[in-house]
Amino acid sequence: MSWLLALPVVIPFLTAVLAFLTRQSPLGRWISVAGSSLLLVASIILMATVLRDGVIAGQMGNWPAPFGITLVADLLSAVMVLITAIVAVAVSIYAIADVDEGMERLGYHALFNMLIAGVVGAFITGDLFNLYVWFEVMLIASFGLLVLGGRPEQIDGGVKYVALNLVSTIMFLTGIGLLYGMTGTLNMADLASAVDGADQRLLTIVAVLFMIAFGVKAAVFPLFFWLPASYHTPAFSVSAVFAGLLTKVGVYALLRMFTLVFDHDTAFTHTILLWVAGLTMVVGVLGAAAQSDMRKILSFHIVSQIGYMILGLALLTPLAIVGAVFYLVHHIVVKANLFLIAGVAQRIAGGTELSRIGGLYKSAPLLAVLFVVPAFSLAGFPPLSGFWAKFLLVKAALDVQGWIIAGIALAVGLLTIYSMTKIWAQAFWEPHPDGVEPKLSSLSNRERAAMLIPIAGLAILTVVIGTIPEPFVQFAEASAAQLLDPTAYITAVLGEQP
Repeated sequence: MSWLLALPVVIPFLTAVLAFLTRQSPLGRWISVAGSSLLLVASIILMATVLRDGVIAGQMGNWPAPFGITLVADLLSAVMVLITAIVAVAVSIYAIADVDEGMERLGYHALFNMLIAGVVGAFITGDLFNLYVWFEVMLIASFGLLVLGGRPEQIDGGVKYVALNLVSTIMFLTGIGLLYGMTGTLNMADLASAVDGADQRLLTIVAVLFMIAFGVKAAVFPLFFWLPASYHTPAFSVSAVFAGLLTKVGVYALLRMFTLVFDHDTAFTHTILLWVAGLTMVVGVLGAAAQSDMRKILSFHIVSQIGYMILGLALLTPLAIVGAVFYLVHHIVVKANLFLIAGVAQRIAGGTELSRIGGLYKSAPLLAVLFVVPAFSLAGFPPLSGFWAKFLLVKAALDVQGWIIAGIALAVGLLTIYSMTKIWAQAFWEPHPDGVEPKLSSLSNRERAAMLIPIAGLAILTVVIGTIPEPFVQFAEASAAQLLDPTAYITAVLGEQP
């Protein structure tokens, strides 16, 4: 299975090399689209294999686990690779109209595909040190994308982004060193049993280090301020892939480590996570309510929605983990799509500051419909995907008598509606303050197709998940079962243990 697991990493890396070599010509953008499409095919094959055979693992260079580099895919890993490929295809097509030739010559497509490789690598690695390596690949590529163009606000956001992520890196490496010193291994499947013989009090301290390191990546309270300071500054294609994928790698790492390795002191660690979840939801949604720029509102909502995913992990019941997995997949699609829509609004209305734009509903009704789908899904309107995601988590909280956190989750949902209706009222419903009539016809045919096709595709996916939720919930249930009982994961990596 090694080739099957390696392909989703190799394809974007090769695409990045080819895109870099052709960066001086328009060929680079089509190489990026082709590479993303091949990644999607490889991820579908990987998903089909995992659905058929269960957890699969490959040992790179035929070095046996836990000594070599392990790649492993269970249901959660496979679906994260698949959704990453879907977003990569959507954004690479959108970038044809969004990214100018100057950014292409500076290496946009190479950096974009390097970022995708880092994200995919993080999802399928079975080794903690290699997870660190993939985090660094993502950090280098994302910083390059963030400052591409060199505007002062980009540099400012990039410095804040890198500074806090370097702190996260130090915490992560410190935790890795301590964990290796305690157990003699960094293979995650091997760690699941190796930590049993470690000093449990020291293990709890190490768990907190990892919680902080991954919490920075996930942008949880109080470690989130780098996100709204940076996500509104780059090209919309960059904002979309950041919003959809980067913080979810941190959430994925938390889900993996705090169900597989750090499950020895849940009364302490998961109580902290519960407080973090509630505060992340509240602070994020209040920050969004205070903003008047579309991208800044959406950036703060990334923070608030991360809180829901952490809530599922904190509760640690089967239904809560189901909700967290479902929310993770739903949010990647919805949030990436909202940033893509914001890019179209900026192109035809002249900006994203709500007080300076308007009239989009009258002049661009198709864009208005495409906005309503992900916006209302984010807010939790039935029967869209966000409703089922929130329903599962609130139900899980109520099942364990978590009345307060359930109330917070519902209140945050109401405030999310407020933010989305504010965007709708000012950007779409009210007339443009300058009397301008924004028109999609102001874009060329190629630009309209490149921008609207991916937006429409992601909106359709959101509707499908919401109106036919049963197979997706069943998939989330199977994923949650593998997380809560990692026997199949451990066996796939290490083989049958005597």
